[in-house]
Amino acid sequence: MYLARAASSSSSRSLLFSFRSSLRSPPVSSHLLRRSFVTSLPRLSHSKPFPLRIGSQIRAVSPVLDRLQRTFSSMASEHPFKGIFTTLPKPGGGEFGKFYSLPALNDPRIDKLPYSIRILLESAIRNCDNFQVTKEDVEKIIDWENTAPKLVEIPFKPARVLLQDFTGVPAVVDLACMRDAMNKLGSDSNKINPLVPVDLVIDHSVQVDVARSENAVQANMELEFQRNKERFAFLKWGSTAFQNMLVVPPGSGIVHQVNLEYLGRVVFNTKGLLYPDSVVGTDSHTTMIDGLGVAGWGVGGIEAEATMLGQPMSMVLPGVVGFSLSGKLRNGVTATDLVLTVTQILRKHGVVGKFVEFYGDGMSELSLADRATIANMSPEYGATMGFFPVDHVTLQYLKLTGRSDETVAMIEAYLRANNMFVDYSEPQQERVYSSYLELNLDSVEPCISGPKRPHDRVPLKEMKADWHSCLDSKVGFKGFAIPKEAQEKVVKFSFNGQPAELKHGSVVIAAITSCTNTSNPSVMLGAALVAKKACDLGLQVKPWTKTSLAPGSGVVTKYLLKSGLQKYLNQQGFNIVGYGCTTCIGNSGEIDESVGAAITENDIVAAAVLSGNRNFEGRVHPLTRANYLASPPLVVAYALAGTVNIDFETEPIGKDKNGKDVFLRDIWPTTEEIAQVVQSSVLPDMFRATYESITKGNPMWNQLSVPENTLYSWDPKSTYVHEPPYFKDMTMDPPGPSSVKDAYCLLNLGDSITTDHISPAGSIHKDSPAAKYLLERGVDRKDFNSYGSRRGNDEVMARGTFANIRLVNKLLNGEVGPKTVHIPTGEKLSVFDAAMRYKAAGEATIILAGAEYGSGSSRDWAAKGPMLQGVKAVISKSFERIHRSNLVGMGIIPLCFKSGEDADTLGLTGKERYTIHLPTDISEIRPGQDVTVTTDTGKSFTCTVRFDTEVELAYFNHGGILPYVIRNLSKQ
Repeated sequence: MYLARAASSSSSRSLLFSFRSSLRSPPVSSHLLRRSFVTSLPRLSHSKPFPLRIGSQIRAVSPVLDRLQRTFSSMASEHPFKGIFTTLPKPGGGEFGKFYSLPALNDPRIDKLPYSIRILLESAIRNCDNFQVTKEDVEKIIDWENTAPKLVEIPFKPARVLLQDFTGVPAVVDLACMRDAMNKLGSDSNKINPLVPVDLVIDHSVQVDVARSENAVQANMELEFQRNKERFAFLKWGSTAFQNMLVVPPGSGIVHQVNLEYLGRVVFNTKGLLYPDSVVGTDSHTTMIDGLGVAGWGVGGIEAEATMLGQPMSMVLPGVVGFSLSGKLRNGVTATDLVLTVTQILRKHGVVGKFVEFYGDGMSELSLADRATIANMSPEYGATMGFFPVDHVTLQYLKLTGRSDETVAMIEAYLRANNMFVDYSEPQQERVYSSYLELNLDSVEPCISGPKRPHDRVPLKEMKADWHSCLDSKVGFKGFAIPKEAQEKVVKFSFNGQPAELKHGSVVIAAITSCTNTSNPSVMLGAALVAKKACDLGLQVKPWTKTSLAPGSGVVTKYLLKSGLQKYLNQQGFNIVGYGCTTCIGNSGEIDESVGAAITENDIVAAAVLSGNRNFEGRVHPLTRANYLASPPLVVAYALAGTVNIDFETEPIGKDKNGKDVFLRDIWPTTEEIAQVVQSSVLPDMFRATYESITKGNPMWNQLSVPENTLYSWDPKSTYVHEPPYFKDMTMDPPGPSSVKDAYCLLNLGDSITTDHISPAGSIHKDSPAAKYLLERGVDRKDFNSYGSRRGNDEVMARGTFANIRLVNKLLNGEVGPKTVHIPTGEKLSVFDAAMRYKAAGEATIILAGAEYGSGSSRDWAAKGPMLQGVKAVISKSFERIHRSNLVGMGIIPLCFKSGEDADTLGLTGKERYTIHLPTDISEIRPGQDVTVTTDTGKSFTCTVRFDTEVELAYFNHGGILPYVIRNLSKQ
């Protein structure tokens, strides 16, 4: 049941007193303070968690909470929009429940709103209490057409929060630390509890150590539990210590696929109150759920924690790009080809900070899985989300995935009644969008993306020419600068006693991975058909190519087995290695030593081909400089070819049993072939059986013993879970804005610095500061695990900040690697060592950067790490949306150069000392204002402060989101 953990007062009067007392907090605007009241007054959207309770305890409602709920119920009649609160009848009699009716407002502006904005509107109406959400906020959303261009601020309360274990561990660590801080401040530590349902899926836990083996799943799972037992036990403790938290155990699947197939409600029915499902998640690919008509997007882990604790999300009312689809995909063209095309179009159009909403006649030709594939890639094209409104295709998918007929009927009835359902059999009401795009699906052609960015699409027919261009071009996103005379060299070596050879472009990793594609039966079964046709002809993947298959859920295994095609994937080396993120997140595991030696000793530009969504440098594997995103069938094809240096139109993949050339067209399945096997092999019972079984956990998870204490007993010797210093010496008074005077430049960076550059998630390099830390504590190199798995330890993560081996720092004059120059001495040090030297001397540091700083995964440690290193500000040309928010959440000032300016045009070398002239009184700072930055060399320039909302200013005043929440809760 939903437990609203409120203050200890027993009546609304004392709650109001608590609120009025908070008005005396120093100094923020009254407009902001009305939103600072963390425990909201009557919250009609009491969202109960999904009825899956693994390792959780359902606590009884205390008498105080019981009285509060009765008080809230009696106050419901005073809701500002009580006049549109109405009943949704069932067709056969009775009622589904009650809801706030948008049509009942009788406002013609609503009929023109994009469907995605209607979800924001419904949430604002339902949660309107004239404290956290006001009638003025509701009016802003209704008048979206006029207000959105003005970048107005609105509050948003999502229905739930989604965590995966890489971000879930630090989130639970922070909650545990907040409880400790509350306890030390003499306040009730049990006030720290999620107030909205939290779904935590332990998914990022498959390091591909065992690949080509029938027992790969069990072997990799056993290794993961050996490595991560402490981390898993900590999360299991969290599921019992905190209310309203659901934990799905490891081995169940990738968080976004589990969310799509199982957790997504589409419409909540909470004690008879109906409202749309909406979700914010701590991974940027939370957007995958938008394919199901659920509004969802990624936020920073820090921001998600504040949302869990009752804070409304403060966001700028977004513009919405309307993307019209028409026509039908041609035979042999996959959903992956479509999404890479859409990604390129939208990246070129510019959609950062915006919603994209898809519509048009072509929608009926796209399966739900195809839509989810497009929605999943929202971070790659830069949008907050790529939204597909609910229609008949959505309802069919809900039935396919095991949702009950009654639930689907309720969903359809509610969305139709509230004008949130699209029926393409009826005339369409014209909607207004901020801008318009269109794509005829007939024009989409086979393609891949790379070698270093997801939006660098290459048509398949141009791939060979593009590859040679990359070899020729200077080092950059599309270049490796390989001399002409070295481009054709062949490196011969011995692999397990057999002769082997590598060239530039040789495929050494081929992985069918990532929920982007593994949630789509068409491309998965298409890959299996390619494998079958190849086996039938006698083609075989080279043994030195590391192949793997990591489905996003157990459903994939069921339909691959039922189709009879899994055995062919196995024969080609694509054995199932586990259910979770693998190569796409950097968990590709080690490649054979002989292969690695051949690459490093001969400077080979080796390639990886994966069906993922990210291919940034250093992410997939340190030894694969060229990384390409491709559909699962193309992953198999490139693995068979053994190289990306091939023209599939004119060159054979290999030879059949009779020595005859075999081309890609000879093993490529038709659209009809794929549709037939999907129809016969993907069944609703598979989804039901898979998700019924995960409620029981698994033996290794169930055997984990955890303490029952609500305060965590920190182990100072632990290298996985460590108490961070965020709240050290914290007082009840906010520190106010911190000045930045005579700061040194820690790093001078260029464009497209991703969160992978800032906070790598992959392997821990043996010579890194993090490795040194672990070795000093007796951890063997083989047990280093990954940065992602050690996110619960601030000591490791601070040392891993800017530890990417592909980092390019202009202070190093062209040298690549995780180093920098300590300006006062001129010494070249690791970034961490230099940062610690500055910090020990009491010197502040800043970072200079180019465009799109912080693009990529929504990684909270990309903000936490620099904060722990002593970074006070980042000055860039532009920021990725989530990362900018994360910086604010950790008290780091984000600043943007003025248009047309950057460090180079201003003549900044990074060796200067920087002073940011920011007012010391928070009341004198406003969102988006200009400030002057001066250097000790006499240069002066103007920047825009990227505090985008008043709420963000309050966070900055308190030194971050978490101290802000603690101080507010402690006052109640």
